[in-house]
Amino acid sequence: MVKIIGIVGSPRSNGNTENLVTEALQSAKDAGAEIELIKLGTAEIEPCIACDICKATGECAIYDDMGGILEKIRDSQGLIIGSPVYFGSVTSQLKMLIDRSRPLRMDFKLKNKVGGAIAVGGSRNGGQETTISAIHDFLLIHDVIIVGDGAPLAHYGGTGVGSAKDASESDEVGLQTSRNLGRRVAELAMKINEN
Repeated sequence: MVKIIGIVGSPRSNGNTENLVTEALQSAKDAGAEIELIKLGTAEIEPCIACDICKATGECAIYDDMGGILEKIRDSQGLIIGSPVYFGSVTSQLKMLIDRSRPLRMDFKLKNKVGGAIAVGGSRNGGQETTISAIHDFLLIHDVIIVGDGAPLAHYGGTGVGSAKDASESDEVGLQTSRNLGRRVAELAMKINEN
């Protein structure tokens, strides 16, 4: 069975981003995947300090929750990464994960995993596409295969609206694109990992 990791890049627990990532994971589970949710907002993560020790050892020299998170990502077959829009891009919590993921890139440990992105903005055109683009850039640099939410809507991924804390629960477009994304990540991960 393939394992799909959902990463919530929001500092807020039980908010819009977590809601949409959870919807995507449930869809992946319904498609036959094992799932796990990681909340960066409750993890103890320090920023990269550019020490370059990971280049020599393949491991990060900072001992915090990132080691366990990177291990879970490495052992998965798919990733669904969500972030609220912060000034047109990802949150600092997600950026720390991106910057600290360098040990996974040493031998391209994420190559041929399947990934997708979800972004939640304060309005329908609130920076979701640029935030998703930042997540896609991260995935491409790790040689991950990127999927969008597919037909019938076919966007870059899950695109939610939610300025108030629970607004995404009534955002039908955000819910549908996130569910579609979760299904697509799981389906392709299962196809790639068929034996």
